[in-house]
Amino acid sequence: MMDVYSQSEQWSKDQIEQTQLTRLRSVIDRARKCDFYARRLDAAGIFADSLHSRDDLTNIPFTTKDDLRAQYPLGLLCVPQSEIIRLHSSSGTTGTPTAICYTQNDLNSWADLVARCLYMVGVRREDVFQNMSGYGLFTGGLGFHYGAERLGCLAIPSGAGNSRRQIKLVKDFGTTVAHILPSYALILGEALRAMGEDPQSLPLRIALVGAEPYTEEFRQRIEKLFAIKAYNSYGLTEMNGPGVAFECQEQAGMHLWEDAYIGEIIDPETGKTLPDGEIGELVLTSLCREAMPVLRYRTRDLTRFLTGECACGRKFRRLDRIRGRSDDMLIIKGVNVYPMQIEQVIMTFPEVGQNYLILLENQGVADQMRVQVEIRDEYFADDMRVMQQLQKRIANRLRDEILLTPKVEFVQSNSLPKSEGKAVRVSDLRRKN
Repeated sequence: MMDVYSQSEQWSKDQIEQTQLTRLRSVIDRARKCDFYARRLDAAGIFADSLHSRDDLTNIPFTTKDDLRAQYPLGLLCVPQSEIIRLHSSSGTTGTPTAICYTQNDLNSWADLVARCLYMVGVRREDVFQNMSGYGLFTGGLGFHYGAERLGCLAIPSGAGNSRRQIKLVKDFGTTVAHILPSYALILGEALRAMGEDPQSLPLRIALVGAEPYTEEFRQRIEKLFAIKAYNSYGLTEMNGPGVAFECQEQAGMHLWEDAYIGEIIDPETGKTLPDGEIGELVLTSLCREAMPVLRYRTRDLTRFLTGECACGRKFRRLDRIRGRSDDMLIIKGVNVYPMQIEQVIMTFPEVGQNYLILLENQGVADQMRVQVEIRDEYFADDMRVMQQLQKRIANRLRDEILLTPKVEFVQSNSLPKSEGKAVRVSDLRRKN
């Protein structure tokens, strides 16, 4: 079975491109089975036999989150409902949710892709895999669970939160691989320290992290805290879930599984394709989904294709880490700021703890940004001059990065609100006119 998941190392670029074209033609035929795509493809004059290369994909209109919401619940279904055996959905907390349905073949393909990711970073059937992620409608739980089982690992569906239980399971069953949110990884480390234990004493050797944007500096903190390797993961419900792209052991970008997805990077404003190396919005087309194929989906995730080939030898193109979302951009005093830029700066300071919060407020006719930063207990000084100098250093570094100077406020370690789900980094308190 293991040889199946190592075959990705042997694919040539020609094999990848030919497979993409063949599967793209097939998915066009399948997408025409729902009225939504049939109308769009007719209007664009797109038929399976009119596609001669991957570049012809750009003639197909984009699919957006609003399109998926408009077709909720089953408007994009391309098979009889009797063939559907599972659905996943977004939370829908800000409006109509999106729902993605799966046939048995969809689930099998998804499990294989996740297993391929795990195998690539060194996970084997002898490993004990603990999934510290939410189950239910969230794809991260079941997606990684079935991938680990497909490899033959002992899979522990511990779910999200309850740090003491997580730690007990790791110890009792010798967990070697964990799937965990990056922000929760640091929370778990702090829980261990509060129990008087060394996080590096755990049997963990690999962490699979994703589901929320985070910086390289944040990843290095996780690796140092537990003395493990932490690998970036990328996925989204509209494309199955996790398993779309994954880092190899080189940790030099995430390999996009191009036999299952076609990726493009576009200018978020104009929609035009950008060359490799330029940051833009990721657009994805599913190639293997039966129930609900999705064509040219605008993910809103900001990244780029890395140039050159990976030292691991795989020919699948590499995505850079996700820089944030195009709709996460903050506009402060006319300056465009992404929360990830702030994290990238503050996490380089050893005095900074595990959590921070960006607050946006009105100050007269202008906007004000405050950055609340937890400071480690051992660095909190009674001498106000020392603390003020540190504040000034952080503020100056932030100014150099984001071109405006926020107000930096220090708070005690573990005093900011924590979430065992995705971290909340921005609180916008501005009055809307």
